[in-house]
Amino acid sequence: MQSIIQYFVLLPFIGFIISLLIPRKNEKLLSNIIVYLVGLHFISFIGFVGYWLYIGHPLIDFKNLVLFESSGYEFFIDFYFDKVTVVYMTVGSFLTFLVTIYCSYYLHREEGYKRFFNTIMFFYTGYNLTVFAGNLETLFVGWEILGISSFLLIAFYRDRYLPVKNAFKVFSIYRLGDVGLILAMWACHHLFHENITFFQLKHDLLVNEHLESHTLIGIFVAIMILITAAAKSAQLPFSSWLPRAMEGPTPSSAIFYGSLSVHLGAFLLLRTYVLWEHQTSVRILIGLLGLTTSIVATGIARVQSSIKSQIAYSSISQIGLIFIELACGFEILSLIHFAGNAFLRTYQLLVSPSVVSYLIREQFYNFVPRPKSIEDSFSKKIKYTFYMLSLKEFNLDTLMYQLWRPLKIMGKSLNFINKKNVLYYFIPAYVIGIALLINEDYIPKQIHDYLPTLFSFIGFAMVLKSYTERKNVHLAWVLIIMNHFWIALAISFNEHYMYTQSLLYLSGIVVMGTVGHFTIKKLKAIETHVDLNQFNGHAYEHPKFAFVFLLSCLGLTGFPITPTFIGEDIIFTHIHEDQVALAFFTTSSLIIDGIAAIRIYARVFMGPHVKTYHESAFKSS
Repeated sequence: MQSIIQYFVLLPFIGFIISLLIPRKNEKLLSNIIVYLVGLHFISFIGFVGYWLYIGHPLIDFKNLVLFESSGYEFFIDFYFDKVTVVYMTVGSFLTFLVTIYCSYYLHREEGYKRFFNTIMFFYTGYNLTVFAGNLETLFVGWEILGISSFLLIAFYRDRYLPVKNAFKVFSIYRLGDVGLILAMWACHHLFHENITFFQLKHDLLVNEHLESHTLIGIFVAIMILITAAAKSAQLPFSSWLPRAMEGPTPSSAIFYGSLSVHLGAFLLLRTYVLWEHQTSVRILIGLLGLTTSIVATGIARVQSSIKSQIAYSSISQIGLIFIELACGFEILSLIHFAGNAFLRTYQLLVSPSVVSYLIREQFYNFVPRPKSIEDSFSKKIKYTFYMLSLKEFNLDTLMYQLWRPLKIMGKSLNFINKKNVLYYFIPAYVIGIALLINEDYIPKQIHDYLPTLFSFIGFAMVLKSYTERKNVHLAWVLIIMNHFWIALAISFNEHYMYTQSLLYLSGIVVMGTVGHFTIKKLKAIETHVDLNQFNGHAYEHPKFAFVFLLSCLGLTGFPITPTFIGEDIIFTHIHEDQVALAFFTTSSLIIDGIAAIRIYARVFMGPHVKTYHESAFKSS
């Protein structure tokens, strides 16, 4: 059975690789291969579920691959199969099969036809990894794949301003949610002193024993998981990203933001249910969050003029109810609710182009207004206030902007971090830091204890400057690379940290950083205008450069294509539970550096082209 589960995870990845190799002009071959492959995946999974039920539906957990092992730490890929996996995978495989069939006709002769199918298979690979994940580390691999595929699908119409801008907004919120997942993994390492699996979490005695002696860490883990789940499932205050994600093609909106990806926040709560089920305060918080989101999203949905936005907010409202069901302990009901909501939203989005024409006709000829609504029972003051707030979407976009504004202000104030000062001051300071590390035994303890936080803060300042840099592309790129070096130096001052682990972490940074640097350099030699003050759109004339640079960005963000991904997890095992400031600066640096790297890619290679002889699209789709 283990080999069969590996087959389910590998088959979408094989489809993704095949889709990359098929020529762009051969639409029929590409769509047929993807449709048949996803269909085979769905049918074989249904057959496997039938056999699994026949043998008594046992829980299946197995360690698939150990990627790194040292004394006291092990990074391994683990797969897990239970009723939650069955529901999410059945719904996911069936809807992906339907959407791939739909896309083969809907996107016919679309310029990005091949790119769309590549991204859909990339998404499906991440979805399978997430749903079959047996521990948080494996889940995080799939989680990252889903994040970048979201960005690529929303920005599918990359010659338009708003799709690219909204894709970056969504990616930023996803990365903000990743803070919670990274910190939850860090706290779990200290709570259980091992890479805990979801199968182990099923043992109530083991979990309760650790939570009783570490109550605060248990609450911290639960809150971090809730933040991640809320960001992924567009719950308050992150709800504004879901309608913005509808800038992508209708099929991607259906499969991503109507049915599958948006429900993964609830999936995360289901997977970690044992960690927070006995924490009454956390359950109340989850229930209140779901209730508030449902009320607010329902009001906003009822005043939307766009059918896709209306469906988006309706979906948010239903997911809020799923959060309430989970808080009450109704796991089975939440799974049924997920399946029903996923099928309904996919159907609504796929037929939305036809429904729009029907509704317009009915409004002119057969429209009959509803005689009475629930708002009529409120006083006029409350009713009009709620209406105006719903019309303004409760200023959720402004709220998210205010959340990022302090970082932008801090970044813009760091003008002393320029090319000259980096060369003359920061690089020599790093060399001094290495010298201190070599002579660590001679440093007084009072100074030694503050050095990790100091070095981590310097890295944080550099990545902040990169995030707000408007002119020099090379400077922004180099600052991201230097941020990783400062983090490695900071953690190296913690006890029992081996230099080989630092080299593992920095190996991917050095390779991908160098590739990205030379890509920018070569592009600048060809193009006269390459900066970060606006979108340049160079992907149209230099698609190969765009692809190579995207891979470089992913390498710098800790995406699982280099050893840096493992190195990041190792780093957090060496941050002690009392080093809150070090954990905060390190986590913030790693999150913002991903946003900064993708921002460089979006500004340089996406959006309307800077050259006037290229056709300029409307700002909105």
